[in-house]
Amino acid sequence: MEEITEGLNNLNVSDIQKRNRIQVSNTKKPLFFYVNLAKRYMQQYNEVELSALGMAIATVVTIAEILKNNGLAVEKKIMTSTVDIKDDSRGRPVQKAKIEILLGKTENFDELMAAAAEEKENREVKEQS
Repeated sequence: MEEITEGLNNLNVSDIQKRNRIQVSNTKKPLFFYVNLAKRYMQQYNEVELSALGMAIATVVTIAEILKNNGLAVEKKIMTSTVDIKDDSRGRPVQKAKIEILLGKTENFDELMAAAAEEKENREVKEQS
């Protein structure tokens, strides 16, 4: 028990913020997987950080725009940088572009999500009858 308490005391703010980070790939999952995951993270943590490297940057921007255009999210912060990635085939580091977009819930996020859930439930009831 003492070890757990010590671990919690050593936990810094950046470790806590990582829980609401989604690292997006443009090859592993479909676009709306990330959109729905971001909605779930915003319900849990009130904000979500979308992160991507290289070619996946366009996917992150699209996810952010979908959430904003549907009235679910507002941009809080956008950070860009370059990171060195080790390329095994070339044997030297390669620089890749990186983007991190921090989105927060809009004031009416919970209402919109409740309305969407109700609409989905009504559709399912109609399909069953």
